[in-house]
Amino acid sequence: MNGRFIDNLGRVYFLYTGGFVVFILIMAILEQLGMSAATIGILFVSFTIAIYAIIGYLSRTMQVDAYYVAGREVPALYNGMATAADWMSGASFVALAGGIYFGGYPYLGFVVGWTGGYVLVNSLMAPYLRKFGCYTVPDFIATRYGGNAARLVAVIILVVASFTYVTAQINASGTIAARALQIPFEFGVWFGLAGILLCSMLGGMRAVTWTQVAQYIVLIIAYLVPVIWMSNKQDFGIIPHFSYGDAVQRIQELEPLVGLGTAATESFGRLSILTTPHNDPTGGMDSWRFVTLALCMMAGTASLPHILMRYFTTPSVRQARKSVAWSLLFIFLLYFTAPALATLTKLQLLDPNLATAVIGKSFEEVSNLAWIQNWANVGMLAISDSNADGILQLNEFFMRPDIVVLATPEIAGLPFVISGLVAAGGMAAAMSTADGLLLAIANALSHDLYYKIIDPKADTKHRLIVARVLLIGIGAAAALVASLQLTGILGAVAWAFCFACSGLFFPLVLGIWWKRANRQGALAGMIIGFLAGTFYLYYVRTGGTPILGLDHLRFGIVGMAFSLVSMVAVSLLTEEPDAETQAMVDEVRIPSGKMVIEAH
Repeated sequence: MNGRFIDNLGRVYFLYTGGFVVFILIMAILEQLGMSAATIGILFVSFTIAIYAIIGYLSRTMQVDAYYVAGREVPALYNGMATAADWMSGASFVALAGGIYFGGYPYLGFVVGWTGGYVLVNSLMAPYLRKFGCYTVPDFIATRYGGNAARLVAVIILVVASFTYVTAQINASGTIAARALQIPFEFGVWFGLAGILLCSMLGGMRAVTWTQVAQYIVLIIAYLVPVIWMSNKQDFGIIPHFSYGDAVQRIQELEPLVGLGTAATESFGRLSILTTPHNDPTGGMDSWRFVTLALCMMAGTASLPHILMRYFTTPSVRQARKSVAWSLLFIFLLYFTAPALATLTKLQLLDPNLATAVIGKSFEEVSNLAWIQNWANVGMLAISDSNADGILQLNEFFMRPDIVVLATPEIAGLPFVISGLVAAGGMAAAMSTADGLLLAIANALSHDLYYKIIDPKADTKHRLIVARVLLIGIGAAAALVASLQLTGILGAVAWAFCFACSGLFFPLVLGIWWKRANRQGALAGMIIGFLAGTFYLYYVRTGGTPILGLDHLRFGIVGMAFSLVSMVAVSLLTEEPDAETQAMVDEVRIPSGKMVIEAH
């Protein structure tokens, strides 16, 4: 290798990928030689976390530009991989297929919304934010609208949205650690947090970027391998994405036989029964709920600071555009696979012709299955012979939706090395997003609150110390909240997206595309939109009747409506921005040219 690390990225990550594949083969050989499943799980999780920690340590820096925006020298391809890993959160890897498994058609709104959100990011925001040359989203808000009041409000919304999101990621990492290490979930979240902090604390955005590239390689291998293996084992071919329609048809034949598809999902503590509601995608209300969920996820994608920050790291505006295209490709690989995984896993449990089916078998036989015992031991699965007939019925099988992906290799009877691989992939997904989120919060508080408002004379050393202390404090608070399990992973993620789009979507979009938008309008849009969305969430969560079918996963629709109306009205009723600001807005939309402002 010659020159700097960044000049040898292809070689470095080729060797890394080859090394990871060799590690998988070694684990497979050791399993055949008699190594226990518990040891394999521990080695997979520990080895991958150690690699990420080493990358984080080697990327340590005391340079502000490197800590906040990775020196603005990340090539589009690798920024696309890092963005995909940042995006492929615990919700996408761990919980999305479980949501589709239990909720069916409506949960595809997450897939459509999250993927479609990147169209908004590419067409409305990413290149223009990159041209502004800011470090953070509040930095853009303050630069565009002027004044620290707008910066402060943006910081508050950013912290609420990102903190809600990061609790979901630590929840996912705790779920994986609990199973892989056979420890209670409440301890697992702290183990996950330790790994997350090792990756991001010393090197900031530079460390997070190169760690996330490595994490994407692990998570996409871990997601695709078991689905392809399971599909081939069930005779649906090695590319299930185009052939699992037969599996869907088989499930539809089995559902009436076991009473599936007619009753709503029931709960047993924090676990859910296998029963799922029958959702008719042609129904008016179902279609409305699908569209509104997708819209919230799209607007939330274009408002979440940890994603937008990724486009501040590219060398140029053109590279920012190319980076979005690469991100979409890498994200597509997982999202196109999630429905196939949910379908094949459900078939594994229901089809009496498959040895892995559990419904309809004797309670004694099912209770002695290793995977049932393993997941029951960590409180994520339960079976009960409540009918006292010795046969496991549908209404006697409960599990957390969040374990569907993680448990799939064991359910399908695959070698445990695949389970270890999936655990490593899930941990990579949760850690990569948590790294980005914690960094977004810490950077906003250290740069926008501490440096820009509290102590503008702070030197580089103090700014980075503050950022690192905040990183630890916020991470600990998020782990504490995650341990309470106030909502599922997908629920927490939906809330985060709705918080973000309620307060930030229209101030960001109109700040780029409408010269007439001013400080007063932006403040009104952020404050009124965020408060309206938050109040509506409180209203429906305390027993209020949802308006127009907008439940707690869709409160962003209410927040965005109030934000848009208030921002436009207040902007038109108050003085227009000065000529210099309007010229700056015109300049930022020109594809070429220098950055509008260099961040300090």
